[in-house]
Parts: sequence; C-alpha cells; structure tokens
Amino acid sequence: MSRGTALRRLAAHEGRWLMSLAWWVARRRIGVAPGEQALGYAGAQAALVYGLTFACVVETVGLGVLLAGKAVVHEVMLFVDVYTVLTVLGLQAAAVTRPHVLGAEVLRLRDGARREIRIPLERIASVRYDLRFTKERDKNGEVAELAVGGQTSVTVELSEPVVAVRLLGQRETVRTVRFHADEARAAVAAVRAAMAARGGTPEAGAAPEAGGAPVRQG
Repeated sequence: MSRGTALRRLAAHEGRWLMSLAWWVARRRIGVAPGEQALGYAGAQAALVYGLTFACVVETVGLGVLLAGKAVVHEVMLFVDVYTVLTVLGLQAAAVTRPHVLGAEVLRLRDGARREIRIPLERIASVRYDLRFTKERDKNGEVAELAVGGQTSVTVELSEPVVAVRLLGQRETVRTVRFHADEARAAVAAVRAAMAARGGTPEAGAAPEAGGAPVRQG
C-alpha cells in the first residue's frame, strides 16, 4: 500500500471519530436502520477512557501553569493537550455511536471508527458466549478479534469465510470472529433468533449457557 493511500485512510478515520463526537452529544447512533438491533460494546472501556481523560485534563492545567510565561510554547502545548483529550473522548464516542448492528440478513461488527466486518447470517455456523482476556496466536491468520477493554465475549464461527479490511486497508480472510458485547449472552440469543427467523440453523444444543466458556487469563 502506498504512503498516500495510508494517509488518506488515516485522515478518513480522523474525520469519522470527530463526527462521532457530534453524534455522541446529540445522543444519536450511526448506521442503525429502523428494524435493526444495536448491540453495544462501549461499556467495557468507559472507565479507562474517562480516567485517561481526567489525567489529560489535569496535565493540561498543570502545563498551563508551568508555561504561563512562555506564550508560544504555552499555546502549542495547549493545542496538543486539547487535541489529545478530544482524541481520547473520540475513541469512546466512536464506540458508543457505532455499535454492532444485527439486521435481518447481515451482522455488522464494528471496532469504533476503525473498521467494520460484515457477516451474512447465512454464513454463520455457530455463535456462542466465550469470554476471553488474552489474544491467542492465530497461525493461519483466519481469526479476527474486535476486543474492547482487552476482552472479547462472543465467538462467531463461519461456514464460509468473509473478508475483513483493517484500518490501513490490509485485507484478511477470516473464518472466526471474536468480538465484545456489553450484554454478550443477549447478543448471542439475538443472533441465534435472527438465524432461525431466516431459516438458518443455530448452533446445535443452543440452550443459553449457564456460565459460558472458561475464562482465559494471562
């Protein structure tokens, strides 16, 4: 990929998270059509994001006091600090305003403003609650992870692969997708119901899990 293409994709990403701030303030969601179900995932990172935002604000105030007598440096650092705060908040805004979306035909899994994986329901072989805290090494490059707060909680196995495009345009063929949902078991039930409604076959023995898969910790 050329440097120009990478810069254009980064600029587009920048525009998306900036737009997300406005949608967040307006309490609106992006790309959720009537009749589609939004599956939120921003809750797992909220505490970290707000804590980091507070630290950045404190740093901004502290530097403002220290650099009060140096006008040019003070203005430059103020710009950098304010932009950093907006960037951190933009991370949360993108996650809140761009939830996963379950439609009648397609499950769209999102990673904030960074990327989106579209999975036709007909290609889903199974979906299950599967809490994981560590990223397993994927020797075949066929697993995509959309982790939030260092964890994923739902695993989708595919009968046919889909193509996932990363932030800078790298394309990868995946057969397993792991993602996080704040209400993971409810998300699993919703996907299974959508599969059944369109005539698909949910995972065998698809009774709600009592405790999920074993938690894997590093």
